[in-house]
Amino acid sequence: MAEPGASPAAGGEASRGMPLRVDAEVVAAECEGGANHRLRLAVPGWRGFLPGQFVMLSPGALAAVPRTDPLLPRPMAIYRAPGDRGEIEILFKRHGRGTALLAAARVGQKVGLVGPLGRGFPTADPGERAVLVAGGTGIASIYELGVRIRAAGGAVQVLLGARGVDDLMGEADFVSAGLPLRIATEDGSRGERGLVTDLLEQELRGDAATRVYACGPTPMMRRAAEIARGSGAPCLVSLENPMACGFGVCLGCAAPLREGGFALVCRDGPVFDAERIEWAGLP
Repeated sequence: MAEPGASPAAGGEASRGMPLRVDAEVVAAECEGGANHRLRLAVPGWRGFLPGQFVMLSPGALAAVPRTDPLLPRPMAIYRAPGDRGEIEILFKRHGRGTALLAAARVGQKVGLVGPLGRGFPTADPGERAVLVAGGTGIASIYELGVRIRAAGGAVQVLLGARGVDDLMGEADFVSAGLPLRIATEDGSRGERGLVTDLLEQELRGDAATRVYACGPTPMMRRAAEIARGSGAPCLVSLENPMACGFGVCLGCAAPLREGGFALVCRDGPVFDAERIEWAGLP
């Protein structure tokens, strides 16, 4: 398996061709409880994506007069692309002005989109068991990965974590897809009480060859990397650093590396081998 983040072309996991820059039409907009929202967008010319890639979305529906507050687009993981209709779904949490404007978008409106961007998750090795662990908005990055591994006949276990049931995203979709699922919530309102990394420790006690895929808050991914290292399992992480451009121009998403220097999450990632990341240098 190619090392993620090693070079722009490693493993063929870079974006398929040049990213699109289009106005995508909102075909569904739903609040899924609490601050959780789902957008389905019809994207002209959409050619598919790799699990773990993302798009940059304008902060809210486009209008006749360009909005300059907020000015910058928002990076959003591509959750899934249902059917063959050139549509994608985005799961996100409303937590600031930009995401509030996206949450207010209505069917028929247009949203500026650039993507797919970044480097997705590499393909698992044959016979390898995949454990997907995610928390918070990181859940949106792993659904398609789990679906594709299972469709290829691979063994997969999904672990989802949240503060409470109101923060949990996408549970019904994972169940509908037939993905083996375990849930941990800090308040015990869904699944097992505790942290999702507690479930990861349990899953890595066996002898089967396992690869860990993680996305979520930085402390969660750091702990997942430590647990994987302790059990001898390789671990891939999808970093969620703030970014402004999505192309590697603004340098705002730089992540420190153990070998020295920095990688740009938008261009060299967002997926990296966890062993390459200097976790103490991340916010």
